[in-house]
Amino acid sequence: MLFNARGVALFLGISIAVVTTAFLSLVAGVSKVALLVTFFLSFSSSYILINVALEFLIFREITKIYQALDKLKRKELGFVEDVQRRRGNPLKRINQEIFDYARDKQREINDLKKMEEFRREFVANISHELKTPIFSAQGFVHTLLDGAVEQKKFRYRFLKKAAKSLDGLDLLVQDLLTLSQMETGSIKMHYEHFDILHIVKDVFEQLEDDVEKKDMRLVIDGAKARQTVVYADYNRIYQVMINLVSNAIKYTKKEDVATKGGTITIVFESTKSNICVLIKDQGRGIPPEDIDRIFERFYRVEKSRAKHKGGTGLGLAIVKHVLEAHHTKIAVTSKVGEGSIFSFKLPKGKPEEAIKRVRVAEIED
Repeated sequence: MLFNARGVALFLGISIAVVTTAFLSLVAGVSKVALLVTFFLSFSSSYILINVALEFLIFREITKIYQALDKLKRKELGFVEDVQRRRGNPLKRINQEIFDYARDKQREINDLKKMEEFRREFVANISHELKTPIFSAQGFVHTLLDGAVEQKKFRYRFLKKAAKSLDGLDLLVQDLLTLSQMETGSIKMHYEHFDILHIVKDVFEQLEDDVEKKDMRLVIDGAKARQTVVYADYNRIYQVMINLVSNAIKYTKKEDVATKGGTITIVFESTKSNICVLIKDQGRGIPPEDIDRIFERFYRVEKSRAKHKGGTGLGLAIVKHVLEAHHTKIAVTSKVGEGSIFSFKLPKGKPEEAIKRVRVAEIED
Protein backbone atom coordinates (compact mmCIF):
# COMPACT_ATOMS: atom_id res chain seq x y z
CA MET A 1 0.00 0.00 0.00
CA LEU A 2 1.34 3.39 -0.97
CA PHE A 3 1.98 5.84 1.87
CA ASN A 4 -0.16 8.71 0.66
CA ALA A 5 -3.47 10.36 1.58
CA ARG A 6 -5.60 7.82 -0.30
CA GLY A 7 -3.74 4.82 1.07
CA VAL A 8 -3.98 6.01 4.67
CA ALA A 9 -7.65 7.02 4.21
CA LEU A 10 -8.47 3.58 2.71
CA PHE A 11 -6.82 1.72 5.58
CA LEU A 12 -8.47 3.85 8.26
CA GLY A 13 -11.85 3.81 6.48
CA ILE A 14 -11.88 0.00 6.33
CA SER A 15 -10.74 -0.25 9.97
CA ILE A 16 -13.45 2.14 11.18
CA ALA A 17 -16.13 0.36 9.08
CA VAL A 18 -15.10 -3.08 10.40
CA VAL A 19 -15.07 -1.93 14.04
CA THR A 20 -18.42 -0.12 13.67
CA THR A 21 -20.06 -3.13 11.95
CA ALA A 22 -18.62 -5.52 14.52
CA PHE A 23 -20.08 -3.54 17.43
CA LEU A 24 -23.45 -3.27 15.63
CA SER A 25 -23.55 -7.07 15.04
CA LEU A 26 -23.53 -7.57 18.83
CA VAL A 27 -26.99 -5.97 18.99
CA ALA A 28 -29.76 -8.60 18.82
CA GLY A 29 -32.11 -8.50 15.87
CA VAL A 30 -29.87 -6.52 13.46
CA SER A 31 -30.20 -7.83 9.92
CA LYS A 32 -27.37 -8.50 7.51
CA VAL A 33 -28.63 -5.73 5.22
CA ALA A 34 -28.35 -3.24 8.09
CA LEU A 35 -24.81 -4.44 8.78
CA LEU A 36 -23.84 -4.00 5.10
CA VAL A 37 -25.34 -0.52 4.96
CA THR A 38 -23.53 0.39 8.19
CA PHE A 39 -20.24 -0.93 6.80
CA PHE A 40 -20.68 1.00 3.55
CA LEU A 41 -21.70 4.27 5.21
CA SER A 42 -18.94 4.05 7.81
CA PHE A 43 -16.32 3.25 5.21
CA SER A 44 -17.36 5.90 2.65
CA SER A 45 -17.80 8.76 5.15
CA SER A 46 -14.57 7.90 6.98
CA TYR A 47 -12.62 7.52 3.74
CA ILE A 48 -13.84 10.83 2.29
CA LEU A 49 -13.28 12.85 5.45
CA ILE A 50 -9.88 11.35 6.23
CA ASN A 51 -8.68 11.63 2.63
CA VAL A 52 -9.70 15.30 2.36
CA ALA A 53 -8.16 16.14 5.75
CA LEU A 54 -4.87 14.37 5.02
CA GLU A 55 -4.62 15.61 1.45
CA PHE A 56 -5.23 19.31 2.11
CA LEU A 57 -3.86 19.70 5.63
CA ILE A 58 -0.85 17.40 5.67
CA PHE A 59 0.30 15.59 2.53
CA ARG A 60 -0.05 18.52 0.12
CA GLU A 61 1.98 20.77 2.41
CA ILE A 62 4.56 18.04 3.02
CA THR A 63 4.91 17.64 -0.75
CA LYS A 64 5.49 21.40 -1.10
CA ILE A 65 8.12 21.24 1.65
CA TYR A 66 9.95 18.41 -0.14
CA GLN A 67 9.75 20.31 -3.43
CA ALA A 68 11.13 23.44 -1.77
CA LEU A 69 13.96 21.48 -0.15
CA ASP A 70 14.75 19.81 -3.46
CA LYS A 71 14.95 23.19 -5.22
CA LEU A 72 17.12 24.51 -2.42
CA LYS A 73 19.51 21.60 -2.92
CA ARG A 74 19.65 22.35 -6.64
CA LYS A 75 19.99 26.11 -5.90
CA GLU A 76 16.87 26.92 -7.89
CA LEU A 77 15.65 29.81 -5.77
CA GLY A 78 13.46 31.62 -8.26
CA PHE A 79 10.34 30.07 -6.69
CA VAL A 80 10.61 32.18 -3.55
CA GLU A 81 9.52 35.52 -5.01
CA ASP A 82 5.72 35.12 -5.15
CA VAL A 83 5.09 33.25 -1.92
CA GLN A 84 2.61 34.86 0.46
CA ARG A 85 2.54 34.36 4.21
CA ARG A 86 -0.19 32.00 5.42
CA ARG A 87 -1.50 31.33 8.90
CA GLY A 88 -3.39 28.55 10.61
CA ASN A 89 -1.96 25.20 9.56
CA PRO A 90 1.35 24.51 11.36
CA LEU A 91 2.68 22.70 8.31
CA LYS A 92 1.87 25.72 6.17
CA ARG A 93 3.76 27.88 8.63
CA ILE A 94 6.74 25.52 8.44
CA ASN A 95 6.51 25.69 4.66
CA GLN A 96 6.45 29.48 4.87
CA GLU A 97 9.54 29.50 7.08
CA ILE A 98 11.37 27.46 4.44
CA PHE A 99 10.31 29.92 1.74
CA ASP A 100 11.43 32.84 3.92
CA TYR A 101 14.78 31.17 4.51
CA ALA A 102 15.15 30.53 0.78
CA ARG A 103 14.30 34.15 0.01
CA ASP A 104 16.93 35.41 2.43
CA LYS A 105 19.52 33.06 0.92
CA GLN A 106 18.59 34.20 -2.56
CA ARG A 107 19.19 37.80 -1.55
CA GLU A 108 22.50 36.88 0.05
CA ILE A 109 23.57 35.05 -3.10
CA ASN A 110 22.57 38.02 -5.27
CA ASP A 111 24.49 40.40 -2.99
CA LEU A 112 27.54 38.14 -3.05
CA LYS A 113 27.42 37.97 -6.85
CA LYS A 114 27.23 41.77 -7.03
CA MET A 115 30.10 42.10 -4.58
CA GLU A 116 32.18 39.60 -6.55
CA GLU A 117 31.50 41.48 -9.77
CA PHE A 118 32.35 44.77 -8.04
CA ARG A 119 35.58 43.26 -6.67
CA ARG A 120 36.66 42.08 -10.12
CA GLU A 121 35.89 45.48 -11.64
CA PHE A 122 37.65 47.27 -8.78
CA VAL A 123 40.80 45.15 -9.10
CA ALA A 124 40.85 45.69 -12.87
CA ASN A 125 40.25 49.43 -12.50
CA ILE A 126 42.78 50.08 -9.78
CA SER A 127 45.37 47.96 -11.62
CA HIS A 128 44.89 50.14 -14.68
CA GLU A 129 44.96 53.39 -12.71
CA LEU A 130 48.14 52.40 -10.82
CA LYS A 131 49.88 50.95 -13.85
CA THR A 132 49.77 54.16 -15.90
CA PRO A 133 51.71 56.51 -13.56
CA ILE A 134 54.05 53.75 -12.34
CA PHE A 135 55.06 52.66 -15.84
CA SER A 136 55.38 56.28 -16.94
CA ALA A 137 57.70 57.25 -14.05
CA GLN A 138 59.59 53.97 -14.42
CA GLY A 139 60.17 54.60 -18.12
CA PHE A 140 61.58 58.09 -17.57
CA VAL A 141 63.83 56.97 -14.70
CA HIS A 142 65.23 54.02 -16.66
CA THR A 143 65.84 56.27 -19.66
CA LEU A 144 67.91 58.56 -17.43
CA LEU A 145 69.82 55.60 -15.98
CA ASP A 146 70.59 54.38 -19.48
CA GLY A 147 72.58 57.53 -20.24
CA ALA A 148 70.15 60.40 -20.72
CA VAL A 149 71.11 61.76 -17.29
CA GLU A 150 74.32 63.10 -18.82
CA GLN A 151 72.35 65.40 -21.13
CA LYS A 152 71.02 68.38 -19.20
CA LYS A 153 68.03 69.15 -21.44
CA PHE A 154 66.77 65.57 -21.24
CA ARG A 155 67.54 65.23 -17.52
CA TYR A 156 65.31 68.09 -16.42
CA ARG A 157 62.47 67.25 -18.80
CA PHE A 158 62.37 63.54 -17.89
CA LEU A 159 62.63 64.22 -14.15
CA LYS A 160 59.78 66.70 -14.43
CA LYS A 161 57.58 64.14 -16.23
CA ALA A 162 58.48 61.42 -13.74
CA ALA A 163 57.60 63.75 -10.87
CA LYS A 164 54.27 64.57 -12.49
CA SER A 165 53.46 60.86 -12.79
CA LEU A 166 54.38 60.28 -9.14
CA ASP A 167 52.25 63.27 -8.09
CA GLY A 168 49.30 61.68 -9.89
CA LEU A 169 50.01 58.39 -8.12
CA ASP A 170 50.12 60.18 -4.76
CA LEU A 171 46.80 61.90 -5.49
CA LEU A 172 45.24 58.54 -6.37
CA VAL A 173 46.46 56.96 -3.13
CA GLN A 174 45.21 59.94 -1.10
CA ASP A 175 41.77 59.70 -2.71
CA LEU A 176 41.63 55.96 -2.05
CA LEU A 177 42.62 56.56 1.56
CA THR A 178 39.94 59.23 1.92
CA LEU A 179 37.26 56.92 0.54
CA SER A 180 38.38 54.06 2.78
CA GLN A 181 38.32 56.27 5.88
CA MET A 182 34.86 57.55 5.03
CA GLU A 183 33.47 54.07 4.54
CA THR A 184 34.92 52.88 7.86
CA GLY A 185 33.75 56.01 9.68
CA SER A 186 37.30 57.08 10.57
CA ILE A 187 36.71 60.58 9.21
CA LYS A 188 34.32 62.64 11.30
CA MET A 189 32.55 65.69 9.97
CA HIS A 190 33.44 68.96 11.73
CA TYR A 191 30.26 71.01 11.51
CA GLU A 192 30.30 74.80 11.57
CA HIS A 193 28.31 77.74 10.26
CA PHE A 194 29.79 79.30 7.10
CA ASP A 195 28.79 81.04 3.91
CA ILE A 196 29.03 78.52 1.06
CA LEU A 197 29.38 81.45 -1.33
CA HIS A 198 32.94 81.88 0.00
CA ILE A 199 33.71 78.27 -0.97
CA VAL A 200 32.35 78.81 -4.48
CA LYS A 201 34.51 81.90 -4.94
CA ASP A 202 37.59 80.01 -3.70
CA VAL A 203 36.84 77.19 -6.13
CA PHE A 204 36.43 79.62 -9.03
CA GLU A 205 39.78 81.19 -8.16
CA GLN A 206 41.44 77.77 -7.90
CA LEU A 207 40.15 76.65 -11.32
CA GLU A 208 40.60 80.01 -13.06
CA ASP A 209 43.44 78.79 -15.31
CA ASP A 210 41.47 75.76 -16.52
CA VAL A 211 38.47 77.96 -17.31
CA GLU A 212 40.56 80.46 -19.28
CA LYS A 213 42.21 77.72 -21.34
CA LYS A 214 38.78 76.65 -22.63
CA ASP A 215 37.42 80.20 -22.85
CA MET A 216 34.60 79.27 -20.49
CA ARG A 217 32.67 81.28 -17.90
CA LEU A 218 31.83 80.60 -14.26
CA VAL A 219 28.66 82.30 -13.04
CA ILE A 220 26.93 82.54 -9.64
CA ASP A 221 23.14 82.92 -9.66
CA GLY A 222 20.80 83.65 -6.75
CA ALA A 223 23.46 84.48 -4.16
CA LYS A 224 22.52 88.13 -3.54
CA ALA A 225 18.80 87.63 -2.98
CA ARG A 226 19.04 84.56 -0.75
CA GLN A 227 20.84 83.41 2.36
CA THR A 228 23.79 81.14 1.62
CA VAL A 229 24.95 80.30 5.13
CA VAL A 230 24.98 76.54 5.77
CA TYR A 231 25.82 74.23 8.66
CA ALA A 232 28.31 71.63 7.43
CA ASP A 233 31.99 70.62 7.27
CA TYR A 234 33.77 73.49 5.47
CA ASN A 235 36.71 71.49 4.12
CA ARG A 236 34.60 68.56 2.92
CA ILE A 237 32.08 70.78 1.16
CA TYR A 238 34.99 72.58 -0.50
CA GLN A 239 36.14 69.15 -1.69
CA VAL A 240 32.65 68.46 -3.07
CA MET A 241 32.45 71.78 -4.92
CA ILE A 242 35.91 71.61 -6.48
CA ASN A 243 35.26 68.05 -7.71
CA LEU A 244 31.90 68.95 -9.25
CA VAL A 245 33.07 72.18 -10.90
CA SER A 246 36.32 70.65 -12.20
CA ASN A 247 34.32 67.76 -13.66
CA ALA A 248 32.02 70.22 -15.41
CA ILE A 249 35.06 71.95 -16.89
CA LYS A 250 36.81 68.74 -17.97
CA TYR A 251 33.77 67.27 -19.67
CA THR A 252 32.85 70.36 -21.66
CA LYS A 253 34.41 70.15 -25.11
CA LYS A 254 35.80 73.15 -26.97
CA GLU A 255 33.08 72.76 -29.59
CA ASP A 256 30.51 72.99 -26.78
CA VAL A 257 32.11 76.27 -25.70
CA ALA A 258 31.99 77.55 -29.28
CA THR A 259 28.32 76.65 -29.88
CA LYS A 260 26.73 77.15 -26.46
CA GLY A 261 29.13 79.46 -24.65
CA GLY A 262 30.49 76.90 -22.20
CA THR A 263 28.98 78.54 -19.11
CA ILE A 264 29.03 76.77 -15.75
CA THR A 265 26.45 78.22 -13.39
CA ILE A 266 26.23 77.77 -9.63
CA VAL A 267 22.65 78.31 -8.48
CA PHE A 268 21.50 78.76 -4.88
CA GLU A 269 17.89 77.95 -3.99
CA SER A 270 16.63 78.59 -0.50
CA THR A 271 13.86 76.63 1.23
CA LYS A 272 12.55 76.86 4.77
CA SER A 273 15.35 74.79 6.28
CA ASN A 274 17.83 74.03 3.49
CA ILE A 275 20.08 75.63 0.91
CA CYS A 276 20.01 73.76 -2.40
CA VAL A 277 23.16 74.10 -4.52
CA LEU A 278 22.96 73.35 -8.24
CA ILE A 279 25.96 73.07 -10.58
CA LYS A 280 24.78 73.48 -14.18
CA ASP A 281 27.00 72.95 -17.21
CA GLN A 282 26.52 73.05 -20.98
CA GLY A 283 28.68 70.04 -21.75
CA ARG A 284 28.01 66.82 -23.60
CA GLY A 285 25.66 65.35 -20.97
CA ILE A 286 25.56 61.85 -19.52
CA PRO A 287 23.80 58.90 -21.21
CA PRO A 288 20.87 57.52 -19.13
CA GLU A 289 22.53 54.10 -18.77
CA ASP A 290 25.58 55.71 -17.13
CA ILE A 291 23.88 58.05 -14.64
CA ASP A 292 23.39 55.35 -11.98
CA ARG A 293 27.05 54.35 -12.15
CA ILE A 294 28.98 57.62 -12.36
CA PHE A 295 29.48 57.67 -8.58
CA GLU A 296 31.22 54.30 -8.58
CA ARG A 297 34.97 54.20 -8.08
CA PHE A 298 36.93 54.59 -11.33
CA TYR A 299 33.79 54.50 -13.46
CA ARG A 300 34.17 56.63 -16.56
CA VAL A 301 31.49 57.49 -19.08
CA GLU A 302 34.22 57.39 -21.71
CA LYS A 303 35.19 53.73 -21.84
CA SER A 304 38.51 54.60 -23.50
CA ARG A 305 39.79 55.82 -20.08
CA ALA A 306 41.61 58.63 -21.82
CA LYS A 307 44.06 60.11 -19.34
CA HIS A 308 44.35 63.49 -21.05
CA LYS A 309 41.44 64.69 -18.91
CA GLY A 310 43.37 64.00 -15.72
CA GLY A 311 41.81 63.08 -12.41
CA THR A 312 41.84 59.85 -10.46
CA GLY A 313 38.34 58.64 -11.33
CA LEU A 314 37.41 58.91 -7.64
CA GLY A 315 36.10 62.48 -7.48
CA LEU A 316 32.39 61.70 -7.77
CA ALA A 317 32.71 58.71 -5.42
CA ILE A 318 34.19 61.07 -2.80
CA VAL A 319 31.39 63.58 -3.46
CA LYS A 320 28.79 60.87 -2.83
CA HIS A 321 30.40 59.70 0.42
CA VAL A 322 30.92 63.24 1.77
CA LEU A 323 27.29 64.21 1.18
CA GLU A 324 26.02 60.94 2.64
CA ALA A 325 28.09 61.69 5.74
CA HIS A 326 26.15 64.99 5.86
CA HIS A 327 22.89 62.98 5.69
CA THR A 328 22.05 64.26 2.23
CA LYS A 329 22.40 62.96 -1.33
CA ILE A 330 23.72 64.13 -4.67
CA ALA A 331 21.15 64.28 -7.47
CA VAL A 332 21.84 64.30 -11.22
CA THR A 333 19.76 65.25 -14.23
CA SER A 334 21.31 65.21 -17.66
CA LYS A 335 20.49 65.28 -21.35
CA VAL A 336 22.98 64.13 -23.93
CA GLY A 337 24.16 67.10 -25.96
CA GLU A 338 22.61 69.68 -23.63
CA GLY A 339 24.46 69.40 -20.34
CA SER A 340 24.08 68.18 -16.77
CA ILE A 341 22.86 69.47 -13.42
CA PHE A 342 24.34 68.17 -10.15
CA SER A 343 22.52 69.27 -7.01
CA PHE A 344 22.54 68.71 -3.26
CA LYS A 345 21.01 70.21 -0.14
CA LEU A 346 22.59 71.40 3.09
CA PRO A 347 20.87 72.63 6.25
CA LYS A 348 20.75 76.37 6.75
CA GLY A 349 23.23 77.86 9.19
CA LYS A 350 23.13 80.86 11.47
CA PRO A 351 24.42 84.03 9.77
CA GLU A 352 25.60 85.50 13.08
CA GLU A 353 27.77 82.42 13.69
CA ALA A 354 29.19 82.64 10.16
CA ILE A 355 30.15 86.28 10.78
CA LYS A 356 32.00 85.24 13.92
CA ARG A 357 33.89 82.64 11.93
CA VAL A 358 34.95 85.21 9.31
CA ARG A 359 36.15 87.61 12.01
CA VAL A 360 38.15 84.88 13.75
CA ALA A 361 39.76 83.95 10.42
CA GLU A 362 40.65 87.59 9.78
CA ILE A 363 42.24 87.92 13.24
CA GLU A 364 44.27 84.74 12.70
CA ASP A 365 45.48 86.06 9.33
